[in-house]
Amino acid sequence: MIDLPQKKVGIVACSGEELAEGTVTRLAALKVLEQLRPHDTVTICLPLFLAGGEGDRAFARFYPTIALDGCDKRCAAKATEMYSGKPAASVLVTDLMTAGDIGTMRRLNENGRELINRTADRTAHLVDELLGKQWDRRAGEVVGETPAVEEVEPVEATCSCGSGIPVQKVNIDGQVVTLIALPAMFQQFRDQGKAPGDSVMRELLDMVKIYNAVPVEQEASYLSVLEQEYAAFCAKEIT
Repeated sequence: MIDLPQKKVGIVACSGEELAEGTVTRLAALKVLEQLRPHDTVTICLPLFLAGGEGDRAFARFYPTIALDGCDKRCAAKATEMYSGKPAASVLVTDLMTAGDIGTMRRLNENGRELINRTADRTAHLVDELLGKQWDRRAGEVVGETPAVEEVEPVEATCSCGSGIPVQKVNIDGQVVTLIALPAMFQQFRDQGKAPGDSVMRELLDMVKIYNAVPVEQEASYLSVLEQEYAAFCAKEIT
């Protein structure tokens, strides 16, 4: 296995500007990120995610995410599933409402502010569950026990695009594919003195398959491309 950044949970909130519930999702997400679980979470920017933000999409493929949606359109959950994988958990604000009137999108009333707290608390609980279990990247599910909850001091929210997960784009059979953690794998193999070759490339492919989906019918193409890219990486490191 390679040395990758500390496991965290991504929080992606809907961008519904026309509904008060959309305001609730964003403020609840901010409370989790800055107050309730600042060291265990990062924010995923939904507009950037939809526009092709490589860092956000890589994070959501590699680590578990929680989608916070303000209505049953579930834009945040659907976008995450479309571009990276099904969210590990979802929160629908309307399911947590106990009062019909929560104010407006620009001015929430007391019920709206209480709904923020309720949504944030539910999200923080889900974060604890996800971090207390082993995340299966292939199956998209978690197993394990929930750890004890520990309150922390407020900090500034961090973004998943700065999560430090390295990615590299390669061309496989005429299609550009983004491979998660490939640069780190190259560095590890290089540090271990492993030269490009059939057995080393098969070992590298096995590691690539831990973090990325590799179609069986394209394994030969992946092997060829990995050998070319790794040889180029080694040559560059030497010069």
